[in-house]
Amino acid sequence: MLALRLPEDIERRLESLAKRSGRSKSFYAREAILEHLDDLEAAYLSDEIVKRVESGQEQTYTLDELEKELGLAD
Repeated sequence: MLALRLPEDIERRLESLAKRSGRSKSFYAREAILEHLDDLEAAYLSDEIVKRVESGQEQTYTLDELEKELGLAD
Protein backbone atom coordinates (compact mmCIF):
# COMPACT_ATOMS: atom_id res chain seq x y z
CA MET A 1 0.00 0.00 0.00
CA LEU A 2 1.20 3.46 -0.84
CA ALA A 3 -0.08 6.75 0.49
CA LEU A 4 1.15 10.06 -0.83
CA ARG A 5 0.29 13.71 -0.69
CA LEU A 6 -0.03 15.64 -3.90
CA PRO A 7 -0.11 19.39 -4.45
CA GLU A 8 -3.71 20.63 -4.48
CA ASP A 9 -3.68 21.52 -8.18
CA ILE A 10 -2.46 18.03 -9.13
CA GLU A 11 -5.03 16.45 -6.83
CA ARG A 12 -7.79 18.48 -8.52
CA ARG A 13 -6.59 17.48 -12.00
CA LEU A 14 -6.41 13.83 -10.99
CA GLU A 15 -9.86 13.97 -9.42
CA SER A 16 -11.30 15.63 -12.51
CA LEU A 17 -9.75 13.06 -14.82
CA ALA A 18 -11.04 10.21 -12.67
CA LYS A 19 -14.58 11.62 -12.65
CA ARG A 20 -14.64 12.28 -16.40
CA SER A 21 -13.24 8.88 -17.30
CA GLY A 22 -15.00 6.73 -14.73
CA ARG A 23 -11.69 5.36 -13.44
CA SER A 24 -10.22 5.79 -9.97
CA LYS A 25 -7.49 8.19 -8.94
CA SER A 26 -5.50 5.13 -7.86
CA PHE A 27 -5.72 3.76 -11.39
CA TYR A 28 -4.11 6.88 -12.83
CA ALA A 29 -1.50 7.14 -10.09
CA ARG A 30 -0.53 3.51 -10.70
CA GLU A 31 -0.40 4.09 -14.48
CA ALA A 32 1.86 7.13 -14.02
CA ILE A 33 4.23 5.21 -11.75
CA LEU A 34 4.40 2.20 -14.06
CA GLU A 35 4.98 4.45 -17.07
CA HIS A 36 7.93 6.25 -15.51
CA LEU A 37 9.51 3.73 -13.14
CA ASP A 38 11.87 2.32 -15.78
CA ASP A 39 13.11 5.82 -16.61
CA LEU A 40 13.59 6.69 -12.95
CA GLU A 41 15.51 3.47 -12.29
CA ALA A 42 17.71 4.04 -15.34
CA ALA A 43 18.45 7.61 -14.29
CA TYR A 44 19.32 6.55 -10.74
CA LEU A 45 21.50 3.66 -11.88
CA SER A 46 23.34 5.77 -14.45
CA ASP A 47 24.06 8.39 -11.77
CA GLU A 48 25.46 5.64 -9.55
CA ILE A 49 27.68 4.32 -12.35
CA VAL A 50 29.01 7.81 -13.11
CA LYS A 51 29.87 8.28 -9.43
CA ARG A 52 31.74 4.95 -9.35
CA VAL A 53 33.66 5.79 -12.54
CA GLU A 54 34.58 9.25 -11.26
CA SER A 55 35.76 7.80 -7.95
CA GLY A 56 37.90 5.16 -9.70
CA GLN A 57 35.77 2.24 -8.49
CA GLU A 58 34.84 1.24 -12.06
CA GLN A 59 37.29 0.26 -14.77
CA THR A 60 36.71 2.05 -18.05
CA TYR A 61 37.90 1.14 -21.53
CA THR A 62 38.13 2.92 -24.84
CA LEU A 63 36.38 1.29 -27.77
CA ASP A 64 39.76 0.31 -29.22
CA GLU A 65 40.80 -1.33 -25.93
CA LEU A 66 37.52 -3.22 -25.69
CA GLU A 67 37.69 -4.46 -29.29
CA LYS A 68 41.27 -5.64 -28.71
CA GLU A 69 40.30 -7.35 -25.43
CA LEU A 70 37.45 -9.16 -27.18
CA GLY A 71 39.55 -10.09 -30.18
CA LEU A 72 37.56 -7.89 -32.53
CA ALA A 73 40.35 -5.51 -33.53
CA ASP A 74 41.47 -5.52 -37.16
